[in-house]
Amino acid sequence: MTIALVRRPGLARIRTRGSWLYLLCLGFLAVVVLLALLAPWLSPHDPNAVDLGNALAGPSAAHPLGVDGSGRDTASRLITGARTSLLGPLGVVLFSTVAGVVVGIAAGWRGGWLDSLLSRTTELVFAFPGLLLAILIVSIYGEGLIAPVIALGMAYLPYVSRLTRSLVLAERERPFVEAYQVQGHSGLQICLRHVLPNIAPVVLAQSTINFGYALIDLAGLSFLGLGVPALTPDWGRMVFDGESAIQAGYPLCAILPCAAIVLTVVAFNVVGERWADRVARRDR
Repeated sequence: MTIALVRRPGLARIRTRGSWLYLLCLGFLAVVVLLALLAPWLSPHDPNAVDLGNALAGPSAAHPLGVDGSGRDTASRLITGARTSLLGPLGVVLFSTVAGVVVGIAAGWRGGWLDSLLSRTTELVFAFPGLLLAILIVSIYGEGLIAPVIALGMAYLPYVSRLTRSLVLAERERPFVEAYQVQGHSGLQICLRHVLPNIAPVVLAQSTINFGYALIDLAGLSFLGLGVPALTPDWGRMVFDGESAIQAGYPLCAILPCAAIVLTVVAFNVVGERWADRVARRDR
């Protein structure tokens, strides 16, 4: 009996659409990063130049996206604000990823009392809301970028450490680990040369998703007036400054940074989930 294999075009279309969405999000992130890097040369005006006589003016040839309530060019603040809006989440992700990987590898590889101690400690941090911790620290040390970055980095650390610990536990049971131990390799050498490269793609995918969440949290702090200083261009701060403009009937200077935040977060989530799917398919 001959069995005919029928192709399923529905799945093919879904994968194609997913690929286009992934490429679109990747291209969008590339543009945002370039804007952040080249902001001093791409901004058409000084982002902090105040012109109260032209406050809340609509789009024009000189100001394509209009101006805010202080007469500052919205396009220039959007472009320059991309740098601050991405720099903060980058600090959160670097801090939480490096510290989380170290804690996760130590807990998963050594096990025993060290595993119990590190796991219980990270669970205590995990139980405390990260945004509330950031608000508490900022209220003590004042507005700025360093304090909320450290606070959110500590809050995101348990996510990375728990993921790393589970991956290390699985890697520790693989035959190559015992082979290297028989050859006299130390635990540190095995972790750095073999275990860490194997788990790096999964951790990178999770960190990419965390980047989007950190961007939202930091923008929320800036919207509350607890993030970057008032004169610093930042997407969250622009939403905060645009609140009065919305009440006055000029919502554009608040809608544009909101759209930038939403699109960037969605793009990071799509890219991170795509990388995670690739790793999962590779390990099957």
